Amino acid sequence: MDTILYWSKRILPGQFLNYLRPPYHLALAWLGDKIYHHPSRELIVIAVTGTKGKSTTVELISAILSTAGINTASLSTIQFKIGNDARPNLYKMTTPGRFFVQKFLRDAATAGCTHAVLEMTSEGAKQYRHRFIELDALVFTNLTPEHIESHGSFLRYKEAKLSIASALEKSPKRPRYVIANIDDEHGKDFLNIDVEEKIPFSLDTLNLHTLHKDSIGLIFKDGGEEITIRVPLVGLFNVYNALAAITLARGLDIPWRSIEKALGTLPPIHGRVEHFYSPAGSSKQITVVVDYAHTPDSLEKLYQAFKDVPKVCILGNTGGGRDRWKRPEMGAIAENYCDRIILTNEDPYDENPRKILEEMANGIADKSKLDIIMDRRLAIRTAFKEAKNGDYVIISGKGTDPYIMGPNNTREKWSDAEVVQEELAALAE
Repeated sequence: MDTILYWSKRILPGQFLNYLRPPYHLALAWLGDKIYHHPSRELIVIAVTGTKGKSTTVELISAILSTAGINTASLSTIQFKIGNDARPNLYKMTTPGRFFVQKFLRDAATAGCTHAVLEMTSEGAKQYRHRFIELDALVFTNLTPEHIESHGSFLRYKEAKLSIASALEKSPKRPRYVIANIDDEHGKDFLNIDVEEKIPFSLDTLNLHTLHKDSIGLIFKDGGEEITIRVPLVGLFNVYNALAAITLARGLDIPWRSIEKALGTLPPIHGRVEHFYSPAGSSKQITVVVDYAHTPDSLEKLYQAFKDVPKVCILGNTGGGRDRWKRPEMGAIAENYCDRIILTNEDPYDENPRKILEEMANGIADKSKLDIIMDRRLAIRTAFKEAKNGDYVIISGKGTDPYIMGPNNTREKWSDAEVVQEELAALAE
């Protein structure tokens, strides 16, 4: 199917394809729901949308629900989980096809799950991948420019996100919940829908938040009680992700003790500010961070989380054929925060990868900071050799992405995490 769609886009006129897309996608969504006998009706379905933090928030919500004794399924860019059975998402898309999602929900219901947490994207909404899924709740994280070329404008991108809120509004489930970040200027638009429970969150929700080198601290006041939660994540952006998950959990009457236990013992979230360290006995100790950051805002917030340490930064071409506007911006942000910058290949698709990196380099005034190394493994190896004892190497753009995508839909199997561990071991030897 992927091959057929790829060549259809190459051969058929764009205007003709644009005419066919809406009924095609809607028909598939309807058919998937029918084939799998309306599985969302048998589950409490929680959707998570926004520009940044969706995957992490899904993982946090899933951890809290599971710790509270709720048999939970979750679907995100990172993994597909049903109960205790989890497997990585190797599809290069957050929300796979309509049949896949409906089958996932059916499998979850069959396995005895009562709750499902789904990451939902604007691209998926544009293709009606959220349709015929009856929602109980929606969590909105934030909204910044992304996929502008695909949607046509920021307004259309926002409308695609809001269509998920409209799906919640039309859901026959009761009660329905919307949880929205009101520190984001677009949060109020998500709270505008007609549902029973509208629950905003912001930093004001907290009595106090603290940022540490290896964790975040959250202190809430609930009546006369003070609740302290320490989460093994870093950065202000993860304060918001944790707040989103906690607000949803409290809306569902999950006890504080379950929330505290789930977040306090949270395992690493793969590809999201994931830490790796030089093996014991290495001649120098460096810390490596692998993250998915692929928008200017998310990249800047990632670097800000490590603003007080020397950094060698590896970043890629932000995806060929899309969002060209952000390339020099990403380069400028790296220049502002990083001591050394290595631009490397990421997902060029049908574009010339060297040209993409040169567009990124246009945003970097001080070229003495910059290297362009097309081979991603060599870029990582070079960064490790150049890093000094105590330095951080921050590798952004792919996270858990399993492939480097090339021309004509070719793909090279890839894992930043695996390559990092291999190159750290080689460096130690």
